[in-house]
Amino acid sequence: MNDNELNIKESILVLDFGGQYNQLIARRIRDLGVYAAVYSHKISIEKIKEINPKGIIFTGGPNSVFLEKSPHINKEIYELNIPILGICYGAQLIAYDFGGKVVKSKVGEYGKTYVKINKSSKLLKNVNDMTETFMNHSDHIQKEPNGFEVIANSDTCISCIQNEEKNIYAIQWHPEVKHTIEGEKIFSNFIFDICKCSKNWSMDDFIEKQVLEIKNKCNNKKVILALSGGIDSATVACLISRAIGKNLYCVFVNHGLLRKDEEKEVEKVFNNNKLLDLNFIEVDAKERFLKKLENIIDPEKKRKIIGSEFIKVFEEEAKKIGDIQYLAQGTIYPDIIESGLNGSAIIKSHHNVGGLPKDLMFQKILEPLKFLFKDEVRKVALKLNLPESIVYRQPFPGPGLAIRIMGDVNEEKLNIVKEADYILREELEKAKLPNLSQYFASLSNMKSVGVMGDYRTYDYAVVLRIVHTDDFMTANTVDVPYDILQKIMNRIVNEVKGVNRVFYDLTSKPPGTIEFE
Repeated sequence: MNDNELNIKESILVLDFGGQYNQLIARRIRDLGVYAAVYSHKISIEKIKEINPKGIIFTGGPNSVFLEKSPHINKEIYELNIPILGICYGAQLIAYDFGGKVVKSKVGEYGKTYVKINKSSKLLKNVNDMTETFMNHSDHIQKEPNGFEVIANSDTCISCIQNEEKNIYAIQWHPEVKHTIEGEKIFSNFIFDICKCSKNWSMDDFIEKQVLEIKNKCNNKKVILALSGGIDSATVACLISRAIGKNLYCVFVNHGLLRKDEEKEVEKVFNNNKLLDLNFIEVDAKERFLKKLENIIDPEKKRKIIGSEFIKVFEEEAKKIGDIQYLAQGTIYPDIIESGLNGSAIIKSHHNVGGLPKDLMFQKILEPLKFLFKDEVRKVALKLNLPESIVYRQPFPGPGLAIRIMGDVNEEKLNIVKEADYILREELEKAKLPNLSQYFASLSNMKSVGVMGDYRTYDYAVVLRIVHTDDFMTANTVDVPYDILQKIMNRIVNEVKGVNRVFYDLTSKPPGTIEFE
């Protein structure tokens, strides 16, 4: 992954130490109009120099800096004359590296915590003297290093230190989490007053640069796009179409793992659509995908099998078209991060990232959205005048229902999850509840005893997932009124053969993910 492809002159480098809120840091900074990219803390000094960021942020993480196997950083980073901000673990790491004392806390701080600011600081400019923050730590800085001064405390620990001469700052709380009331001020102070960034990240600029970049890269050559009908691939289609017109060929693969009637909806939107003006090709590949997935239980194997088979289909279609040199995909930034492509921990391989074979027949892969979060993609889509039916279509993973079915995939399970999901979507659309970012039904691999019509049943349990999220990197479950959940449950149990229980998943992200597999 090369951020230089975006021609960004000013950026903030976020170094990942394994914390659960790390991607939020990049999101908050981008919201302020400055580009931020997430990389592993193992990044080389040479790579940092190549990126040439205006500032660096060390993220939080689950480890203790004083333990031997905890992640550390090359100390040359402190000599690059680039402003640094450490958050939580990152703050403790800075204190530790400069000779301060970090210890296990007798009492940890979790959740809402008030911090008192006792000294002026560029970082905390215009922040209230007593400010409400979000803490999440069991270690703390007991003694600041030489050359650093304490500028804020909570009731139990040192909460912020600084070395203004070296432009190094460290805070124990999490400004990226919305529960920190003045977190935006802190990031704004860091990126504008300390790092001297200017606002250079907007979706208008992004579109203009990407269209020009695609035009220059492709140079009148043909491109084949994996079109799912979702917002990501549709936005890619629109961007590439603007750049190369009819040299773009959009292939929609019906792999048999789609939601109920989805193939009809996709064809209606994209085939002979004057607004999009695309070469639309539909491929019926249901049988070959289901055969490949027979008896496959491991979700990572499912993803890789599906990704590999997708490529084979595209290669076959490319040969029919002739002289196709580029494959385009709707990869977005969370796909890159969760697949560990930037050196972060692998959460789950995405079929369009981790499932690509090494012997591709295509010369290059085009992924114009790979630096964007989901909400940024929506902004781009709206600016490209894509229909709202696409922009606000319920998100759907590339591997489809294969990763909404726990365990092996077969026709019976597919029919169950299709019908249950259709009922859920139908009832929620009727209810018109606010703040529903993503919702779907998933099929567990659990069977249990039930009773219907005085007869014993032994059937599956369906799990409902309904979440709200701003960026799809974190998510909270929605407090759906009980009567609506009850109605959905009754319909699923009564109308979907093979189901005798319905569960509602209350897990946030983290610790869970939005999809089950």
